[in-house]
Order: sequence, then structure tokens, then C-alpha cells
Amino acid sequence: MTLSRRALGATALAVAAALLSACGSTKPKPAPLESFTPSQGITTVWSKRLGSVDGPTSLAVTKDAVTWAASDGQILSADVKTGQERWRAQANAKLSASVGSDGRYAAVVTTDNELITFDQGKVLWRERLPGRVITSPLVAGERVFVQSVDRSVRAYDALDGRWLWNYQRPGGDPLSLSTPGLLSAFRDTLVVGQGARFVGLDPLKGTPRFDFSVGTPRGTNEVERLADLVGPGARADDEICVRAFQLSVACIEMNRGSLRWSRPQSGTQAVAADDTIVVGADGADRLSAWRTENGEIRWRVDRFTHRKLSAPAVWGKLIAVADDDGQLHILASDDGRTVARIALDNALSAAPVVSDGLLLLATRSGTLYALRAN
Repeated sequence: MTLSRRALGATALAVAAALLSACGSTKPKPAPLESFTPSQGITTVWSKRLGSVDGPTSLAVTKDAVTWAASDGQILSADVKTGQERWRAQANAKLSASVGSDGRYAAVVTTDNELITFDQGKVLWRERLPGRVITSPLVAGERVFVQSVDRSVRAYDALDGRWLWNYQRPGGDPLSLSTPGLLSAFRDTLVVGQGARFVGLDPLKGTPRFDFSVGTPRGTNEVERLADLVGPGARADDEICVRAFQLSVACIEMNRGSLRWSRPQSGTQAVAADDTIVVGADGADRLSAWRTENGEIRWRVDRFTHRKLSAPAVWGKLIAVADDDGQLHILASDDGRTVARIALDNALSAAPVVSDGLLLLATRSGTLYALRAN
């Protein structure tokens, strides 16, 4: 098979399904739902409905607000604690990348490669981008950062849309996943994924502060060696833990800009972490937990195999993870036993987010749930 290196990189060839599917037409049978005695109460604090979502999305959460978007361009910002609407906006176009927001400014990207930025729900400016975008923009420090499918990053002034800089690592990888990449902030450093490399940028200039690999991809061709960093990254005190697609899970010590540890795991979804535990599922949906400090394994469970698990969330002393049938599984973080299960209206469209003790969940049907553990 002959691959066009830059052309495939620009179109972000969707190889995840092919890499993880069996050679035959028979799909693995999902593990049946386990029988257990619930020991943890869960309450729905509030829920809101927006339009449906037909692709990966994200939740933009600040101290007081959660902002999310539907595929048809509807955008809603609500109070995290109460669900009360703060503002509502409409991009009037189908979205290729969901919303990023700092609580005031919000930005989305349409399927026509148009970056639209809002101020409290009112359109502030529009800018045509040079390439396709599927990663939600990052809005921070009165700047809007956009990562294209070729993993190049562009920065704009949030106030007037003025282009500031563009960064793409020299000799970048020829292929990239058609899934959201790593684009986040740690204090005054912009964190981006460039293939299997973890890069910290100066957000004012777009120049690298550090750049290192979280693992060495292996394979006989470019598809098998594909090891993009999958977004979102998981903040754990002064560390960020990430998934390298089909390669590994790693935690980075951000104050030094260096790799703390990396463990092999062939998964596709983002990981969750706090200062004690890192959790992620492999390609067969076996869920593993490592110690944040050193990467030692704490526990591993295989009762969710082939249920197509979402990215998990660390929720205090609980782990929350959903499957493709819309079942939300709540596990004890100390040993991985199931303590509760809740039926949602659909599978998740975004990685779960914990804010002010609430677990925020967005489903493909367009519902946002805010749950509290009793």
C-alpha cells in the first residue's frame, strides 16, 4: 500500500477503527452487565438538553460555567452549580469542532473551516482557517488557540481576531488521527501534541519550551506507527497525564518539562487522573489504574470488555466511565469494584468533567447531566 504522506496527514486519515477491528466480520461480543449490590447513591442535580451530537465534542468548564455545543451550531453556557442559562448563541452552521471557552469568550469551528468567536454569546469575529479542525479551540489569556488535523497550532487575539503565530514541529508525522488532539494549558505554558511528542509552547510567541516523546511507536508501516496524543489531557496537580494512541499512557512533570513515567497500553480514549491515580481503558476495554507517583499498577478489571468505554473521570474516591449503551458505571477508586450504575439517554459524546464536586456528562442525544455523589 502506497501512502501520500502529507496528503494523508492533512486529511487526518481515520485509522482507529481499522486498527482495532478483527480481520473477520464477527465483532467481539460485549461483556454482559454485571450483577452487584449498589453501595453508592448518585443524584441528578440538574440536566439540560441541546441539539444532538454526531461526532466527538467537549465540555468547556471554568470555575462557574460549563459551555457546550450541538453539531448544528447551537451553543449554551450554564451555571455549573444550578444549570441556569448564562447565555445562548448560534453559529448558524454545522460544527467540525466543538466549543472552547474561558467563561466569557467562546470559540467554535464550522465544517467550512470558519473560526467563530463569541463574547457572552454575541459574535465577535470570524476567520477562515487554512485547514480542517476537529479539536475544540482553547480560549485562555484573551487568546484563541486552534489545532488543525495536521496538528499545526495557530493563535489569535480573542478581542479582534488578529493572527498572532503558527507552530508546526519540523519533520512532523505524516499521519494524524481524525480525533481531537491534545491542546491545553498549564499555568503560562500551552501544551500540544505533535504525533507521539509532548510539546510545551510559549503562548505569546509560539516558540517551544520543551519537546519530548512519550514513547517510541512500533510497526512496519506509517499506519501501525501512528501514535497521536489523544485529548483531553488529565491534570494531576503539577503533572499532565496523556494517552498516546495505541502506544502508551504517560505522566509528564510540568515544572521540569520532563517525562515522569510511561506504561504500555494500546488504547484509544483519553485517560483520567488526580494526584493519586491514573485510569484508562485499553483497546479491548480492560480498565487499568496506575499510581500517579510512579506508574505502578493499582488494579485492573476486565468485566467491561468490548463495551466501548468512554474516557473515564476521577470523581473524588470514585471512578466514572460510560459505555456505548449509555450505561454509566461508578467504581471505587481503591480497588475498581462497581458501586453504582446509572442509565443515561445515550452514549457520551465528550470526556466527563468534574467541577465543584459535580460530574458533568454530555451525551450524543444532546443532554448535559450534572450528578452528585451522596
